[in-house]
Amino acid sequence: MIRAALLALMLASPALADESIVSGLSQNRVSITADFVGSEILVYGAVKRDAPAPEGSPLEVIVTVEGPATPLTVRRKERVAGIWINNASVRVDSAPSFFAVATTGPLSHILSDTENLRFNITIERVIRAVGITAEADKAGEFLLALLRVRTQEDRYRVLEGKVELTEDTLFRTDVELPANLIEGEYKVRIFLLRDQKVIAHQERVVGVRKVGLERFIFNLAHQQPLIYGLVSLVLAALAGWGASAAFRLMRN
Repeated sequence: MIRAALLALMLASPALADESIVSGLSQNRVSITADFVGSEILVYGAVKRDAPAPEGSPLEVIVTVEGPATPLTVRRKERVAGIWINNASVRVDSAPSFFAVATTGPLSHILSDTENLRFNITIERVIRAVGITAEADKAGEFLLALLRVRTQEDRYRVLEGKVELTEDTLFRTDVELPANLIEGEYKVRIFLLRDQKVIAHQERVVGVRKVGLERFIFNLAHQQPLIYGLVSLVLAALAGWGASAAFRLMRN
């Protein structure tokens, strides 16, 4: 089924020089519901050529999925007189809420620092590209701490060797999206590389939106905060009264 879709895309695409990307996504929209536990995106594609593939330099593929970026402050705590306090911090102008990079091989072997600097492919480059202010000594340590924390939270992932490449032409990879997604546009980028250099790239977008009850509550909280607060108080009072009534019935 995927091969047929790729063939149709290749036949419909205009002719381009050298090597180009023809790709598809299993879904371009993700709905967050009350019972949302995560999702998965299949990224698949093919390399379109006007001539035989070059010999001697193997093809490599990198796929990145990047969630909406937000500013944040990273703080460092130290123990003083038995109490943990914040003694330094740096402000990151914008860091992606989710980032995954999947590759056909080790990043250090297939991607040069120059190309990484040019296209901002790795997680470190994406964060540095949007700016990190030097409000404290050794700001790089704060960046490493941010990467470590978000990796532990499963929000940042490096999936080396997870892109399948068949006959130097067809590729595919699966990227799992966690349950703690935020709304927004998730950018999917695909890179073809030879000799550690990017020879073609393509970008697609997956929209993530709350739907149903989740959407109603979100809109109410942001558009009608007073009503949302009153409803929350009423629900809390009803929950308290229900728990009290149930407790009295159990005692009797």
